[in-house]
Parts: sequence; structure tokens; C-alpha cells
Amino acid sequence: MKPDSTSIFSHAIAEHLSVIEQLRGQQPILERIAEVMTNAILAGKKVLWCGNGGSAADSQHLAAELVGRFRRERRGLPSIALTTDTSVLTSIGNDYGYEQVFSRQVEALCREGDVLVGISTSGNSGNVCAALKAARHSGAFTVAFTGTGGGIMAGLADAALCIPARNTARIQEAHILCGHMLCDWIEASICENYPAKEEVVSR
Repeated sequence: MKPDSTSIFSHAIAEHLSVIEQLRGQQPILERIAEVMTNAILAGKKVLWCGNGGSAADSQHLAAELVGRFRRERRGLPSIALTTDTSVLTSIGNDYGYEQVFSRQVEALCREGDVLVGISTSGNSGNVCAALKAARHSGAFTVAFTGTGGGIMAGLADAALCIPARNTARIQEAHILCGHMLCDWIEASICENYPAKEEVVSR
């Protein structure tokens, strides 16, 4: 049986646009996060990211935008996704348990003045919560990317970006848009003499 295109495509597009439009109200928190990230990088610090599943992919994606480039030619910027090293992830998971796969890396890599971004659509992922706690203990600025209500993570982070949605896909779509806006802000702040490029870059 063929799915109904209206119920699948039209509904998803309408829901997506509604969530994205509501991000206008999130501009103050986005500006705060962007300024903290920019100042950290200018001070020689780094931005770390972590999350599970699609949020792990978002962590890697956004770290890559900073280390590589987003829209401007400039030096590589220090950013690490804590989701990429399979030897580290599996050894920590095996020896200490999956809940510590990020916090153990934070303990090793995160320093005072760094920024840690924990991403979870529910806001309740145990290993991301543990990472936020460890990062605050290290003196880092902590950011939570979550969905409606913020979950446990909203109370653990210095700044919480809570997407006004309950649908996981819509939250993830908004997370990556917000991440892209943060990257744009950072580049514009650091690379004032380098204009943004509009051409499509092959990746």
C-alpha cells in the first residue's frame, strides 16, 4: 500500500517550518552560546561535542565545520567530537560502562575555559549528563542542546537550547540549523576580513 503523500511529506514540512519559526525566540540564548564559543577559541581553548545516535552524527558534523571550514577560508579551529574514536569508546564502555564513555574523555581532554556541548533530544541521556557534570567540574562552560522542557540536562548546563518540539526528527533538524548558525557566528567574529562564500562546496 502506497503511503499518503499528504500525511508524510506535507505534514513533515509543515511541522518542520513551525518548529524552525519558533527558533526566533531562541536568539538570545544562541547569541550567548556563540559569544562564549568565540571567546573560548580566541583564548586558545576548544569546543567539544557529544551525543548518541543522530546526536553523535551532529556532534561530528559540527566539529568538522570548525576544524575544516563552514563558509569562510580561515585557519582550522579547535573542536573535538567525543563520538569518533572506536577504541576509546569501546574500551571505556567495556571497562567502566557506557554511561562513562563521554565523561572519561572529558576528564582526559577538557580543560578550564573550554566549551562542552551535550546533545540529546530527550535531555535525559545518562552519558551526556555525566559529561556535562564532568565538564563543569573541569571549569568548562557547558551547553545542552535538547527538546521541549530540556530534561535533566537543562539543569546541569550553563546554557540550555531547548527546541520547542517533541518529535525527535524535528528536534534534530533544529539542532543542526542552530549548530550551523553558531559556526557562522564564530567564523564571522574570527574572520572579519574574510567574506563568506556562497558557492556549493563538494564534500
